[in-house]
Amino acid sequence: MTDDHCGVASAMALLGDAWTVLVLRDVARGRTRFEQLLAESGISRKVLAARLRALEDAEVLVRVAYQERPVRHDYLLTDRGRALLPVLAGLQEWGDTWLLGDGTPSATASPTSAEALRVRELVGTRVPVVDPDPLDPAMGTVVYCYPGTGLAGIDAVPGGPGCTLESCTYRDRLVDFAALGARVVGVSTQLPEEQAAFAADNRIQFPLVSDAGLALTTALRLPTFTLNGVTRLKRLTLVVDRDRVVRGALFPIRDVTGSVDEALALVESALGERRAEAGAG
Repeated sequence: MTDDHCGVASAMALLGDAWTVLVLRDVARGRTRFEQLLAESGISRKVLAARLRALEDAEVLVRVAYQERPVRHDYLLTDRGRALLPVLAGLQEWGDTWLLGDGTPSATASPTSAEALRVRELVGTRVPVVDPDPLDPAMGTVVYCYPGTGLAGIDAVPGGPGCTLESCTYRDRLVDFAALGARVVGVSTQLPEEQAAFAADNRIQFPLVSDAGLALTTALRLPTFTLNGVTRLKRLTLVVDRDRVVRGALFPIRDVTGSVDEALALVESALGERRAEAGAG
């Protein structure tokens, strides 16, 4: 018996097929063209075309032409589609915690975990453009992700404490990163007004970007955990060059102040190599 008044039943009517969810996952990761989706998923052309049509009909995706002859399209998330990002993030977290992990909520992970492997695999990949975008096209960017500041109950979560200390350590070392041509950006899922209040109280002079909508989280499949019903980012650091390519990653992070030194060394190594490559070219 179907229940026309049940939101779960209605959602599953659209998303109940595994290929549909994986297509959404890959579009959220910046694979917006048919051939990209085909190569990423291993799905057949016929099935992919059918799933894309269904998502268009449901106004989850919209086609936008990027080429006229022959006509080629990007498949982009609509507002309705972007509202599904927390669902994708929740599925990712549940799989990491309960299927690939031991079910223990944590703001960190084992170096041999699936999450750690996924973060390492980001090195060499390109960060898709998201809104808000944490990257600066004029220089390299150190993106450090953290659970959040002033969170009730965070001290009881393994790897959770230290967000204020981490941000203030980056604040105090900001000139060292600038000397290497790198900008520092902090990312959490806290609301912008919460981040702004923290920045004012602690004299934070670099951007704190809110990923409350989980656009960056789902684009990069970043590790998360849930605290008081809210998705929070696990602590990790990415070094990204001007071409939006990830040149280095730190995860898990056990020592918040030591990780800033590690990030500085990673910038010097990774972005220095990138500058050398550009000069040779």
